[in-house]
Amino acid sequence: MNNQSLIKIAKILFVKLSAKRKIRQNIYIFILSLILTVLLINKNIYAVAKPPNLPNSQPLIQQLSNNPDLLSEGKNYYQNGQYQAAAKTWENALKFYQNRQEVIKQIQILNYLSLVYKNLGNIPQSDKIINESINLIKQFQASDTKTSLLLAQALNTQGSLQIMQGKTETAIDTWKQAAVIYERTGDKTGKLISQINQAQGLQILGQYRRSKTLLEGLVKELQNQPDSLLKAQGLRSLGIALQTTGDLQQSQTVLEKSLAISKQLNSPADVSAVIFSLGNVAKDLKNYDVALSKYQEAINLSPEPQIKLEAQLNQLSLLVKLQKWEATESLIPAIENNLALLSPSRPAIYAQINFADSLMQKESKQTDSKHNYVKIAQLLVKTSQQAQEIQDSRSEAYSLQQLGKLYQQNGQLTEATKLTKQAQILAQAMNAPDLVARTAAQSGKIAKEQGDIENAIAAYEIAFNNLQSLRSDLIAINPDVQFDFKESIEPIYRDYVSLLLQPGDNQNNLKQARQVIEALQLAELDNYFKDACVDTHPVAIDQIDVQAAVIYPIILSDRLEVILSIPNQPLHHYSTQIPKAQVEANLKRLYSYMSRGYIREESFRLSQRVYKWLIAPAEEKLNSSKVTTLVFVLDGLLRNLPMAALHDGKQYVVEKYNVALSPGLQLFPQGLERQKLGVLAAGLTEARQGFSSLPAVTEEIQEVTTKINAKILLNQEFTRDTLKKYLDSQPFPIVHLATHGQFSSNPEETFLLTWSDRISILDFDRLFQSRRLGLQQPIELLVMSACQTASGDNRATLGLAGFALRSGAKSTIASLWSVNDESTANLMKEFYQQLNNPNLTKAEALRQAQLKIMADPLYQHPYFWSAFVLVGNWL
Repeated sequence: MNNQSLIKIAKILFVKLSAKRKIRQNIYIFILSLILTVLLINKNIYAVAKPPNLPNSQPLIQQLSNNPDLLSEGKNYYQNGQYQAAAKTWENALKFYQNRQEVIKQIQILNYLSLVYKNLGNIPQSDKIINESINLIKQFQASDTKTSLLLAQALNTQGSLQIMQGKTETAIDTWKQAAVIYERTGDKTGKLISQINQAQGLQILGQYRRSKTLLEGLVKELQNQPDSLLKAQGLRSLGIALQTTGDLQQSQTVLEKSLAISKQLNSPADVSAVIFSLGNVAKDLKNYDVALSKYQEAINLSPEPQIKLEAQLNQLSLLVKLQKWEATESLIPAIENNLALLSPSRPAIYAQINFADSLMQKESKQTDSKHNYVKIAQLLVKTSQQAQEIQDSRSEAYSLQQLGKLYQQNGQLTEATKLTKQAQILAQAMNAPDLVARTAAQSGKIAKEQGDIENAIAAYEIAFNNLQSLRSDLIAINPDVQFDFKESIEPIYRDYVSLLLQPGDNQNNLKQARQVIEALQLAELDNYFKDACVDTHPVAIDQIDVQAAVIYPIILSDRLEVILSIPNQPLHHYSTQIPKAQVEANLKRLYSYMSRGYIREESFRLSQRVYKWLIAPAEEKLNSSKVTTLVFVLDGLLRNLPMAALHDGKQYVVEKYNVALSPGLQLFPQGLERQKLGVLAAGLTEARQGFSSLPAVTEEIQEVTTKINAKILLNQEFTRDTLKKYLDSQPFPIVHLATHGQFSSNPEETFLLTWSDRISILDFDRLFQSRRLGLQQPIELLVMSACQTASGDNRATLGLAGFALRSGAKSTIASLWSVNDESTANLMKEFYQQLNNPNLTKAEALRQAQLKIMADPLYQHPYFWSAFVLVGNWL
């Protein structure tokens, strides 16, 4: 869409809005500003977007020295983000060298062209060109260092293209080949880049442990080298890679080492760059004052306008978030001055849109704002013109999407549909599934407003399918793909489910809604771990347990929906019309009453209310189907509540049903093999690392191990290394850990306490590695007592599910809050006695233990017995 078309659309919009109400002239400019808003991705990491894998191209492009009229001109265009101009210039250079039959130069130019077409989004052309380069190298059959480096550079580029085409394993192999060549030729920079790329590929495959091991190996390798700017830059690259994988503490440590070397070698550019990265890490850690200070330090020190501008833009974004208006106002003029110096390029466009986005956020948050819409509009009009000048299709697609959104917001749904479809067509032509997902979801919203539910569902199906294809890329180290999960991804799943769950039991829609809600559960776990680590195996409830029903509660903005799945019956759903905020307020209050042991009528009233939402409408079907077990796939704050403690006015749920939790049936494992029961029991009784003593743990472990063959690790014997030693050497079906721990929405704050240190979720991955890889029998049952969910953390139980999944255990029993250790010891004693009965399932064994504790007058309150939940296999 050209400038004239854009302006024409804006004028139509202006005329139609003017017909509805009186509008001052400056509203027309405000409309233009809204039209051109581009959704920025991953502002936390890069304020100015950079070409993917840019480090691969820099050593390559800097070798250009001949034919300054074409080659240097192309280099300048590329480095300034003017990719279309760079492509045209290098195509002319290629013809020049073909006519002169200079093969080496042709190979160089082909490598450059492949990079620039990749950045333009033309992946097929980029792939074709890089293959031409590799074939030409092979035909040339030269073995000198220069040709070898050209091959390695081509392989690095080819690997990045293979990643974008979903050929991740092939890409890793390609980067390994490149690394071997770089090592042979002594190019340490190239080798480092290839290995960082391999770590990225492993992340996309969900092999987080291997990725982190590789990155940690690179850190050690660099540390053993003498201090140099190469070492400092390599450490900075690793620090950024660790940040994007979510390992913030390690990232900070590595970046600080890079900073020390950069200061020692007196390199202001490197010092300011690493300080800027440390600011980004501090921002991710929510150390906002530190982040602002680091950004300001980078601004003061940087000799490079780009780093200075990046730091200013990130600083502005954070100031707006924190609503520090005086500091915001003082920073704006400096950013405007730096932006005015930029020539048209993609980084310049993204920087200006980033600035405009922060200004618009400021306008929406600041109550006494001056409403400087004219300034924002002028900036965005200029940005739009620049995008069209350099033929940046991706920015054009975002602009069209935002324009469609603007028409939608103003009730002009026909025009909104047309523009959003145009954006979607552009996104599909670029093979950009993230953009397709966004535009399709927007089409779905518009169709819903038009009352066209059928087309709305069809549009959301396209969005959902593209998100599924992006499952790994959502957490990949790629600034052009990452976007905020809670704000951008989760709403698409929920909006789609909301459309599917209309009155009546349309089986196709209900099956799709169930699939979508299970996919959301997986997406949340992927987002939690920062990698797609969970293998899925879809299973029907009928194939698992004919006496179990699965209940899927779904918290939507305007209502609470429940999908009910009973073996050999059609799916059923029911809803309660109640706003999300009201649902969550009730759930928070109920959690408070249960977890703190209050005995109040209010807790019974709230418990009965939640029972009426989730279970009461299904009672007749459950009874007629002779259901004995309820399996809950819980959503949101419901995960923090024990379903066993819901009350129907006469009885608790646990008095009527076995209860289990599941992150989704597609994660379902196999049942318990009773004939080989044995337990590895570990625990702490003494106060350690600031945590109180657990004197009843000795009795708990003794009771647990009375009738089952066991190995006991108590106090000093309970260390991470000792635990791993026994896990690797003996086939214990049951692992029982009686120690303090915490489940949190932050993996770094999710841990179990040992005598000398803490076991994190990532440590769990290593501890149970041999069992996950099939070298040992998997854990049948993992029990974690004395743990608790982080106070006030709405997503803390993702940590509980995280421990369960990282261990590979078929079933996990854990506590939602830290329980009285005497009642815990009694409950565990009863649970293991019941578990010895081969006629009882694990869920039934836990239920019987809870009923036994409940019968004790001292422990009748749900606080004592309901905290323990069974996650995973209930058989």
